[in-house]
Amino acid sequence: MASSATAQDVTEPALYHEKDKRILFWGCFTVLVASAFGFVFRSFLMDGWGIQFGLSKTQQGEIFGVSFWPFGISIVLFSLIIDKVGYKMAMIFAFICHVLSVVLTVMASGYWMLYAGTLLFALGNGAAESVVNPVVATMYPKEKTKWLNILHAGWPSGMLLAGLAGIAMMHFSVSWELIITVILVPVLLYGIMIFKRKFPVSERVQAGVSYLEMVKEVGIAGIFIIVSLCTFQLGSLFEWSLTWKIVITLTLTVILGAFVRSWGRPMFILLLLLMILLATTELGTDSWITDLMTPEMAKIGLRGGWVLIYTSLIMAVLRFYSGPFVERFAPLGLLAVSALVAMAGLQFLSYATGLLIIIAATVYALGKTFLWGTMLGVVAEQFPKGGVLTLNFTGAVGQVGVGVIGAVILGFVQDKQLDANLAKYDAGNGTALHSTYVTEERSGFFGDYRVIDPDRLAVAPPETKQTINMVREDAKKDALRTVSIFPFVMLAGYVFMILYFRSKGGYKAVLLPPVQQKT
Repeated sequence: MASSATAQDVTEPALYHEKDKRILFWGCFTVLVASAFGFVFRSFLMDGWGIQFGLSKTQQGEIFGVSFWPFGISIVLFSLIIDKVGYKMAMIFAFICHVLSVVLTVMASGYWMLYAGTLLFALGNGAAESVVNPVVATMYPKEKTKWLNILHAGWPSGMLLAGLAGIAMMHFSVSWELIITVILVPVLLYGIMIFKRKFPVSERVQAGVSYLEMVKEVGIAGIFIIVSLCTFQLGSLFEWSLTWKIVITLTLTVILGAFVRSWGRPMFILLLLLMILLATTELGTDSWITDLMTPEMAKIGLRGGWVLIYTSLIMAVLRFYSGPFVERFAPLGLLAVSALVAMAGLQFLSYATGLLIIIAATVYALGKTFLWGTMLGVVAEQFPKGGVLTLNFTGAVGQVGVGVIGAVILGFVQDKQLDANLAKYDAGNGTALHSTYVTEERSGFFGDYRVIDPDRLAVAPPETKQTINMVREDAKKDALRTVSIFPFVMLAGYVFMILYFRSKGGYKAVLLPPVQQKT
């Protein structure tokens, strides 16, 4: 049985010396740094690859897309077997994927080798992510939220280091092959730090919680959420019909549900749903905000890449010092405050102009800094019987959900807003831009909408393109105002949970006592 005792009632697993534990932690941290290096360098080099290898914008988008969906699906698959194959075996797989990805990319002669290299890197990222979160949660059972936030400082730290290195190497005209090879630095470093270490046994296994009990924490409702997201993601890739997506989702859910025979923990299901909104708030709007900030940075003589470095610096520093924030607000309080600040930041961005955009983006960065790590911390603290499944499924729902649901909503909102704004511009200026260029009728999950015909825009006069781009940027700002409803819903959810736990005597981490050895 799980215990709601305080942290003092259960001691940390004394499986190895403190030095070995710290080395293993920083090895896990470096894994996320390596993931960020791969993401940043590919982002910097994509335009150049497009020219060198004759890639269309669609092909470039497909290469970017394969950076994400295998990541979430890999987390799910490894989470199902990782307690059997072991953490180290999963990390060896991740290491091999990362090294082969670099080799394939450096040797690339066209689209398919770039695609395969990116696919391998994403699979490695997912396998590694399925390890680092539960390992850190197990090593620091008394301070899970704090250390998971510090762990996830690895991503913005990697973005910061890779951004600086990438800008410097491109400034000195370093070949793209050498830039990609630099990814091996953090990859080899985490390999050296991790492979000689002894990995801890997960809390669930230590406590003697069975595999079935672990799956019951996720339950039929949780299985339905993760299966539907993965099915719709793969269905979009392989162009399955909506009917097939629904049939596959329901079939897998019924089969797995017959084995589980539990609907899952209601609080966990709520956290999964909130995770989709959280991931969309944190990840989905990043490209828009970068687009809004880049022209303002250019006015003061700075490259657009400095936007990435600036926001990454804020997040990295604050996550490193997350401990006092967790102690001051408690995990759910920190999530509520973060959602409120993120909502304010998005609203501020929707009205800001000039250098105020940079200030507004700073507010937004402050709001999103603690969301991801703290959400994982709450799941780890409240559902330890769920082991790797509850923790990693939460991360996977965020990663896959932002692609399947979040990005679709954001794109639909932006397209509808651009449609309305261009019609409004025509009405106020006596032009016919809307009727001339917004001519493509499309239908999506959320309804019918119209988009700009790219072929017509490509041959439009320069002043027309400039006007449409201006209206498009305004549409992004208006869409941000609409999207700010996401952190508002998150805030309501966190407040509900705060009140729930208060009625139960306050928020306490659920701790699993280890199995007593028979004498």
